[in-house]
Parts: sequence; C-alpha cells; structure tokens
Amino acid sequence: MKKFNYLVMLFSAVLITFSSCEDDPDPVDNGVTISGIPATATIEAGGTLGPVTATATALDGLVSLAITKDGAALATVPLTGTTATAPFSYTAVAADAGKNIVFEFTVTDTDGDQAKATHVLTVGAEATTIRVTNNITADQTWETGKTYILGGRITVTSGATLTIQEGVVVKGEAGTGANATALIIARGGKLNANGTATAPIIFTSIADEIAPGQIASPNLDPEISGLWGGVLILGRAPGSFAGDVTEIQIEGIPPSDTNGLYGGNVPDDNSGSIKFISIRHGGANIGEGNEINGLTLGGVGSGTVIENVEVIGNQDDGIEWFGGTVDVTNAIVWNSGDDAMDTDQAWAGTLDNFIVIAGGETDHALEIDGPEGSLNAAHTLRNGSVKGSSVAELGDFRAGARGTFENIYFFNFPSPATGGRGDLSLSGEVDSNGNPIGNKSLDNFNNGILVFSNLEATLVEGVMLTAVFRNGTSAHATAVAAGANTVGADLTAFEGWSWSAVAGELADF
Repeated sequence: MKKFNYLVMLFSAVLITFSSCEDDPDPVDNGVTISGIPATATIEAGGTLGPVTATATALDGLVSLAITKDGAALATVPLTGTTATAPFSYTAVAADAGKNIVFEFTVTDTDGDQAKATHVLTVGAEATTIRVTNNITADQTWETGKTYILGGRITVTSGATLTIQEGVVVKGEAGTGANATALIIARGGKLNANGTATAPIIFTSIADEIAPGQIASPNLDPEISGLWGGVLILGRAPGSFAGDVTEIQIEGIPPSDTNGLYGGNVPDDNSGSIKFISIRHGGANIGEGNEINGLTLGGVGSGTVIENVEVIGNQDDGIEWFGGTVDVTNAIVWNSGDDAMDTDQAWAGTLDNFIVIAGGETDHALEIDGPEGSLNAAHTLRNGSVKGSSVAELGDFRAGARGTFENIYFFNFPSPATGGRGDLSLSGEVDSNGNPIGNKSLDNFNNGILVFSNLEATLVEGVMLTAVFRNGTSAHATAVAAGANTVGADLTAFEGWSWSAVAGELADF
C-alpha cells in the first residue's frame, strides 16, 4: 500500500487568506492568520495534491502548524518568527477513490491564539492511462495494469531511476524529427524494467490498441514501422570513437540534447536491468538517413542486466550496440527495416542465444563494424538462429570488424548469384571516390582477430557453400538439410512472452 507523501518543497501559488474559525478571537485582535491553502481541489486516486504552501503570520510569534485529515492528526510543523511558510502535499491512494477528504490547518501563536483553514479534496477514480510529458528527474515507478503515453522525448536523467513494473504498456505518440518520441536513459540514470514470462513489458505506438495483459497487437501488423522512436540506454563504459574522444552523441537524438551523450571510462557502469520486454513499431526518422533503433545501447556497462528482449517492426536496426561492455542474453529481432543486429565502436560484450527473423525490408541479419579509434576491444555472438528473406543478407563484416561468431545457423536465404544478397562477406574499404583502399576485416580474419566457428546453413539447391560464406569463411561453415542443424538458438527462451512465438514465427526454426 502506498504511504502518504508529505513533501518539503517550495510552491509558487496564489495566496488566499482565510479568516479564523468563528469561535476564535477576531484575527485583527489576536494577529494570527493563515493563507495559501485553496478551499477545494480535485485529483484522481494515485494523483498528488500540491505541493501547496501555507503562509502563517502572528504578531506575538508563531509556535506551530497542525494538520488533520478527516479529524485525525497527520503532522505538526514547528514554526518560529512572526511569518513562516510550510509546504504540504498529499498523494491519494486507491482507498481514497470517490471520497471527499477534509484537511484542516491550524496555526497557533505563543499566546495560544489560533487561525484555521479548511481544504476539501475530491478524489476521483484512479487513472489507468498516464501521459508523460516531462523528463524523469527523481525516482519514479510505472505500475502494473497501467498504460503510459510518451508525449515527447522523455529522458531519465542522471541520478534518477525509472522502475517499470511487469505487464506495463508504454506507448509513444507519433512524431518525427526533433519531435520523435522516445525513452532515453541518460548516463547516470537507470531503467529497471523487469517484466516476466507471463507479463512482459511492451513498448509500442499510440496507434496500437494493445492493453495490459495482451501479447499480440489486436490491430497492427508486425511489419508496420516508424510510428514512434524507440528505447535508448546510454552509459559511461568506453567505446572506440574517432579521434579517441571519450564521449560522443548517440545517433537518433538531436545534438542540442546533451542527454544523448554516451561513453566514458567505467567498464562496469550500471544503467539498470531490463528483462522480458518487447519493443514494437519504432524507428521514427529524425533526419535523412537518421532513424532511431528499436533498442540502442550506447556505452552501456557490464553492470547492466539485459535479458529476454524482443524488437519487432523497427524502421532502422533492431538492436545496435555502440561501444560499451554490456552482455545481452535471449534477444529476438523480427522485421527490422535495416539491420537486425548491428555492432559498432568496439562493443566488448557478448550476445548469447539470439534469433533473427528477416523481413521484406531487412538489409543485413548481422552488420558488424570495426573500431573507429585506437581502442580495439572485440565482442562475441554465439548460439543464434537466423531466418532470411528474399532481400536480406546473412552478414556484412566491415571496417576492420573483429570478434568471435560461433554456433550460428542460417536458413531461408536466397541464392547470392545476383545482387550480392544472401551471403556473408568481409567488406573492404573505399575512398571518397569509391576506389578500394584495403580490407581490414579480411586482414583480421586471416590474422585470427575475426573468428568464425561452427556456422551451419541450409542452402538453396545448387548453391555452393563458398558462394554463401565468402572470403574463406566457408572453411568454418557446414551445409545442412532443413531441420538438421546442430547449432542455433534455444527457442524455449522465447516461448509465451514474445509476440514472435505467439504468432507462430518460430515454428519452422
């Protein structure tokens, strides 16, 4: 049960003077007054009155302000001097719904003279849909059974923690450019969004008619994208940035918003914990070629827990890592508009147990970029199952890609005979005129810095393994019949809570 909330805060309110009660001496005679308490107010259960500020005066000197609720004592505030203020607020609990609560404020002076003011608070039904329009600057909890609407780019600022309870639905309003809605966890802020296998937390668009307790959207198809922004978690862990700077602005957030900075020198930085969440229909465009990923992880440290995450129908990448050291376990991306899993700037964590379901606009299942500065950390992707589409490519390893990629199964990709689609390649670099200038990824592969192990694929009939796994990577791959794979994801981790599983998308894995 919630506790009453008495805040000692300043509040700039219009002061309203109340006369003392009828049995008291005239305030002109005893010199005691109280002002600043409105006569009435109306809030919803769970809402907060105030803070309002009571201003007390007494020519003989003040002693106290006593506050009662429906005749029962709530608090007594000591006062001194001839003029003093005392802030007051009250958060209504569920039991207050439908009631008129009477608060009485009594000021007493050194002679025992008093002045009183009465406030009647009408409490309505508890709101189940809450629109959020301001940054979260103090600890806050979003409660089970409720839907929260993001009315803009909402940031959990440094020092604040947003707790989202199981089963909550968060919906982003429509918006593009600087008005794209998103939830940002700034450096020093925390997100504790821990759903469960029976009650995941769902981030989606306001156009989605989904309600708490549902898994599948009742009205939006899973390929619909770009209706809002996404979720961005930013931390103080290191990354490999051009010029070896220690911090940089995350893509998708305007440079004018310094809450978009990420990076630092704290490898074990803790941005909170997210478990059993599904992020849908995001990726709003804030500028040409600058969309928001479903889940963006910028400089997120290893102290952060990320498990059981689903991204569906995002206009840009599904999950993208920019440096950092965080590990991710049990991740699924379905219908990404660009790349499903994208790594950059020497992310140094591990993605373990993942699924990619490519859609009609998916570019690469995996896009792996190398470091941009002198930091040469590497990451690991292991135990994955990747289902292709008619347009998707298995993977592109570019710009000095490094790391370990093991126990991954690929299937349902087209023949790579035309257009370079349906293959896994190590891309070389080009100059501004498009002329080749080397291939650092191939060099890293030949030098054991980029490692492939236990790759399996079900190929289109007549397609050679070397045509799919290029640049010599075929030495670490095996062609298998459909359903005969010995590596890949553990599908049971996604059952029940993910829309992908509920929709039957995992049936042919």
